[in-house]
Amino acid sequence: MLRLTDVHSYYGPSHVLQGVTLNVPEGGIVALIGRNGAGKTTTMKTIMGLLQCRAGSIRFQGKEIHGMPTHRIAWLGVSYIPENRGIIPGLTVAENLTLAVLGRDTADRDAARARMEKILENFPRLKERYQQLGTSLSGGEQQMLAVARAFVCGPSLILVDEPTQGLAPKFVMLIMEILSRINREDGMAVLLVEQNASLALDVSHHAFIMDQGVIRHSGSSLEIRENREIQKRYLGA
Repeated sequence: MLRLTDVHSYYGPSHVLQGVTLNVPEGGIVALIGRNGAGKTTTMKTIMGLLQCRAGSIRFQGKEIHGMPTHRIAWLGVSYIPENRGIIPGLTVAENLTLAVLGRDTADRDAARARMEKILENFPRLKERYQQLGTSLSGGEQQMLAVARAFVCGPSLILVDEPTQGLAPKFVMLIMEILSRINREDGMAVLLVEQNASLALDVSHHAFIMDQGVIRHSGSSLEIRENREIQKRYLGA
């Protein structure tokens, strides 16, 4: 579904991604893990066109998306939940969710309404706070809103950057359960960046380990969980 081949990205003169190759299969949950500063968030931003790669290929469902503007990548079926959640100030929960489907045709909006009902069943707190400002929600509730907004436009792939950062344990488990349920019930693929490697390996099927802008190891999540040498070398475990 998503394939990166020898991708290189820079911040100014700093060569951050140094030939990244990875793939996310249709319907899979793939974890991208590694220490702080390894290049994980940069990878997400490069996929979404927020940071242009200078070399390499990024293909989604067989189509080259390298060089496309971010909104076109989103319209192809890729949703992005950034590390800072991206809740729009001054908009209510309802307006933040509606924003995700602006510009879509009638059929898309009708389908989005059905997905909206489903996501509000999964997140009853959002239903209770539907007319409340999004930025007035707690951190866990804002993360729920970010996940709901990504889901409501019906993507084939969701990129999720550090979804549990700063959250209380009860919200951590809820967010991960919802991502797993979306994948299981709706077939949406997930590329997950998560600092808590153990948690990421619990919910994912496959994992790539990144260090200093390079993929150092990949394998099934179970294999990596059982390989203490790999964890010690690249994850500080």
